[in-house]
Amino acid sequence: MAVQSRILLSSPPSEKTIKELISVLTDLYLKNRTKISRAVYLSLFVALIGRIYHAISEQKAASVQQAALHRQRGTTSAGGEAKTRERVEINREFVKNLLRLLKIVIPGWKSKELRLLISHSLFLVVRTLISLYVAELDGKLVSSLVRRKGKEFFKGIVWWMVVAVPATFTNAMLSYHQCKLGLQYRSRLTNYLHTRYLHNMTFYGLLALDDRIKNADQLIAVDVSRFSNSLAELYSNLAKPILDMIIYNYSLSRSVGGEGLFIMSLLVQVSANVMRALTPPFGKYVAEEARLEGEFRFQHSRLIENSEEIALYHGHETEKDTLDKGYFTLIKHVNRILRRRLYHGVMEDFVIKYFWGALGLMLCSVPVFFKIPGQTLRGMGDRTESFVTNRRMLLSSSDAFGRVMFSYKEITELAGYTSRVSALISVMDSIQAGHFEKSLISSALNADADKETKASAVAAPTVLNGRGEIVQSSEIEFIDVPIVSPNGDVLVEKLNFSVKPGKHLLIVGPNGCGKSSLFRILGGLWPVYGGTVRKPSYGDIFYIPQRPYLSRGTLRQQIIYPDGIREMRDKKVGDDDLLRILSTVNIEGIVDRPHGWDAEEEWRDVLSGGLQQRVAMARLFYHRPKYAILDECTSSVTLEIEKAMYEQAKELGITLMT
Repeated sequence: MAVQSRILLSSPPSEKTIKELISVLTDLYLKNRTKISRAVYLSLFVALIGRIYHAISEQKAASVQQAALHRQRGTTSAGGEAKTRERVEINREFVKNLLRLLKIVIPGWKSKELRLLISHSLFLVVRTLISLYVAELDGKLVSSLVRRKGKEFFKGIVWWMVVAVPATFTNAMLSYHQCKLGLQYRSRLTNYLHTRYLHNMTFYGLLALDDRIKNADQLIAVDVSRFSNSLAELYSNLAKPILDMIIYNYSLSRSVGGEGLFIMSLLVQVSANVMRALTPPFGKYVAEEARLEGEFRFQHSRLIENSEEIALYHGHETEKDTLDKGYFTLIKHVNRILRRRLYHGVMEDFVIKYFWGALGLMLCSVPVFFKIPGQTLRGMGDRTESFVTNRRMLLSSSDAFGRVMFSYKEITELAGYTSRVSALISVMDSIQAGHFEKSLISSALNADADKETKASAVAAPTVLNGRGEIVQSSEIEFIDVPIVSPNGDVLVEKLNFSVKPGKHLLIVGPNGCGKSSLFRILGGLWPVYGGTVRKPSYGDIFYIPQRPYLSRGTLRQQIIYPDGIREMRDKKVGDDDLLRILSTVNIEGIVDRPHGWDAEEEWRDVLSGGLQQRVAMARLFYHRPKYAILDECTSSVTLEIEKAMYEQAKELGITLMT
């Protein structure tokens, strides 16, 4: 018992010594608080500089590696390796592509988009200042309740309702500006893409002569909209949280001290780094989902386009298998994304809501248990007001930081949309510069082909890399021009012929010998891979395919296409002149319908194949070019009508190539 009593008596001096040690350390810290704070801030600044330096070094290495992979890309053969799919990441390439798109959607300092951004930013600042005032008002309300001062409490309630008016207006204006920015971005980008897409037959080169973009319609109609909305949302989801963090953290540092805020920020940063390292590559997943959506949509479009042929072959079961396979591939990928988001959401909610919440409660309790220089909390009401105000500001700051962390996932999704839209623009620039990338699947590489055909197939890549010369002339002449199909078949190594005005030309040959290919080169659809082509300007050559194109619009527009009403008036052509042209091809009866020339129908479904070909010939007589390329355009009309059409063309001075 004596030994136990000695042990018990020896405990208080030990506890007293610990308290004295803590008191000495606290006094020493308070005496040198300024120096310690400066050293901590200097260390943080040096660490920030080091992180930025390492990030730049990593991006430089990644850009060098990506440039090396880009140099290795190019035209591949059927037996060659497939192109390496680029990984969507937040790196220098993403920033470069995003800046390129920003220059399109925000074209200048005086643009409407920039004015909207400035107005949006002002409302963001006002919203943050209102939130800061509400936090102080909340603390005063709770303090008046604790002190049982009803007059101050009801006065605070009145101010609460007064502040609600500008607060609700500000929130509504923020939502309005965000939606308006998304619409403006989409309008700018869509107009830019339409101008480039429909300039100098870029759309044809993109669809027929190049393999890099599979679904241009998906990119322009869907991905541009998603990119615009994502960009508009990202500005709100980044600008306001960052502004909130700066203002709230500054106010908190004055209330609870910079030391506690620093320790909490350090723990939050460590947990955020761990969470970022465990975050799946959502940008890559989004880009892949968009690609699969485009392929699934393209399969349905192909089914609609070729419905008659598929029905004649009774291929509905095969097409159903193809559609099911495309859909299940898409759904499998979507389910994979959902699983990744489930695991990531559990981790994100636990860290952000609960772990950081516990740290926040400890931080708000600092002024209650410790004396903060510059603050005097006299009673229970002051301590309650300080705790509630600090907790309100901390919750707002934590919410802002959480939105910044959530925005990382949104940035990765934006990176996916940015990558796809930028790829479309880059490919269009490449096509307009005359560069095409096409997978060579030449039929000449078959085992049954003879030696001469195989030799021409081997020489096809060399021919495709060359470019010929196009000279404007009053007549048509080909000098040593190779006829090469887009898939690499060299149909004719060197073609030489000339057509003078008034001298008609009939080209005869089996299918696949290059008749239509010759017309496509002459019409400017396919590039000239060698030799010299002399031909008139595009306005003096008119091309009529076997299946004529009928646009959406009135009956009058079908005859004058691609001219509009204004161009028709400028040519001093009226409806009576158009009726005489229709009588030449014996179809003046199609005007006898409700609304006459102004009738609007889906003309491809309303008119038969023979009537469509006659409309195409009437279109030729309206334009009256010097040369007309007729690609089996009279296959569905009678011999009498065909003869009458050819005679009319000769009377108009049109030189025919058919």
